[in-house]
Amino acid sequence: MRTHLGGTLGSENIDQTVTLCGWVDRRRDHGGVIFLDVRDRAGIVQVVFDPDTADAFALADRVRGEYVLQITGRVRARDAATVNPSMATGQIEVLGKALVILNQAETPPFQLDEHTAVSEEVRLRFRYMDLRRSEMQQRLILRSKITSAVRASLESQGFLDIETPILTRATPEGARDYLVPSRTHPGQFFALPQSPQLFKQLLMVSGFDRYYQIAKCFRDEDLRADRQPEFTQIDIEASFVDESDIMAITEAMIRELFRSVLQVELGEFPRMTYAEAMERYGSDKPDLRISYELVSVDDLMQKVDFKVFKAPADDPKGRVAALKVTGGAQLSRKMIDDYTDYVGIFGAKGLAWVKVNNLAEGVAGLQSPILKFMPEAIIIELMTRLQAQDGDIVFFGAGDRSMVEESMGALRIKVAHDLDAVAPTWAPLWVIDFPMFELTKEGAWTALHHPFTAPSCDAETLKKDPGAALSRAYDMVLNGTELGGGSIRIHDRDMQQTVFELLGISADEAEQKFGFLLQALKYGAPPHGGLAFGLDRLVMLMTGAQSIRDVIAFPKTQSAACVMTNAPGDVDAKALRELAIKVRDPNRSGDA
Repeated sequence: MRTHLGGTLGSENIDQTVTLCGWVDRRRDHGGVIFLDVRDRAGIVQVVFDPDTADAFALADRVRGEYVLQITGRVRARDAATVNPSMATGQIEVLGKALVILNQAETPPFQLDEHTAVSEEVRLRFRYMDLRRSEMQQRLILRSKITSAVRASLESQGFLDIETPILTRATPEGARDYLVPSRTHPGQFFALPQSPQLFKQLLMVSGFDRYYQIAKCFRDEDLRADRQPEFTQIDIEASFVDESDIMAITEAMIRELFRSVLQVELGEFPRMTYAEAMERYGSDKPDLRISYELVSVDDLMQKVDFKVFKAPADDPKGRVAALKVTGGAQLSRKMIDDYTDYVGIFGAKGLAWVKVNNLAEGVAGLQSPILKFMPEAIIIELMTRLQAQDGDIVFFGAGDRSMVEESMGALRIKVAHDLDAVAPTWAPLWVIDFPMFELTKEGAWTALHHPFTAPSCDAETLKKDPGAALSRAYDMVLNGTELGGGSIRIHDRDMQQTVFELLGISADEAEQKFGFLLQALKYGAPPHGGLAFGLDRLVMLMTGAQSIRDVIAFPKTQSAACVMTNAPGDVDAKALRELAIKVRDPNRSGDA
């Protein structure tokens, strides 16, 4: 039906007769000449109809926005005065000779060039219209290029694309499972996979050596900008490797991806331990585009009588951290109050601050309500340690260590964005040496990653001091977003059972939930490890989108619903009876 994509036409096509198909992006009638901007996947091209071609002109006069057309015409150069340098096809236009209206269109629910004034719910309800926008098309085209490049990179290194089951059994991996009732096994349920984790480990036991999959994963959890109930992972696993092997393979893949798709050189990724990341940035995924750092000042605050600082400084589980913001003295009192409210979200009871107006005047050149509680010598030493300069502001976080790091780490990012202090660059990073476990509020150990991550010590050492043990895990971070995480896995059954015991998973529970994995580990499991990238997050970063919903063709809302198809929806009574399911009215009490 067509000879060319309109958006690909250029000066090299002048004097050629072409046939195009697409949608009417815009229609203009200028002095008896009709201009149609015709849009297809490749872009927009201007088509001109004049009265000399009477039949085509009469049809063009009937055309309205979003009509679907087939056009035959001759490519010609635009007059110098009408060249449009902002359009890829701005050097040429098509003189229309024949026109076929393939389909008419009603007035769209929103104008595609005015989408910003439309609510996201409306855009998602009419997602097929939203996807016609050039911006959305380019994002999904880039997504396709990314997956193609990933496949090419991994397959060139000997990785095999192997599919793992979608219908499986529920296994605890950190989020609620989506459950699927079985008709053939009444009262029993499949679970949709939160990740292919266990199956890819079994593939290593099977001897496939190098596996990858662009896999759908499902997690029934609270949503935010970078979460969806169904999302896509680039899942990788390899045998006879250590941490450096996996990191080298995946870093090379990401560097090549950015080079080929964005023409960006990321360079060699720096490495940082988890402990250093938390100490300096208050986050295990620090954004290195921001120069601000947290500085511990516990030793200084132990010397003051100000209990707000002294108590956490003396507490082994507490911390007092200072955050110097270059040029931050310009912040108004209202903005500081807003930041105080912001850190309160994370449990902080307040936000102390010191403005540096004139350091040469000593304490007299500083402005803060807390100065009266601190000796002058401590204040001067504090300013020296922070390398404070005139025009800076210093914020303080004090209290439980984890709260201080979380709140001050978040404040660091917020202030930097507010002050436009985020460098326009790409900042990749490997975070390594994560703790093996962390304590819950109930005082029980929980895996920082997942229970199949190998520790960096032997089983006996692990048992003696679980809190001190480091894991063989590693996260790839880009611009403050975790792109992917992975680890060397436990390939020894005894070590796996030790980890289960420390996590409070009994032998019976382990056998019930992971029996097939434990059994497989008895039959010559090789050392293996891997990593999984969040494809949606990767595309979001590479396209500059603000949410992964903008890089998924048909995403769910923040309430995990599809407003276009009205999913989830009711199921008829017959289908429920076949599944041995009775639905309980959530507004009524009683058994199901």
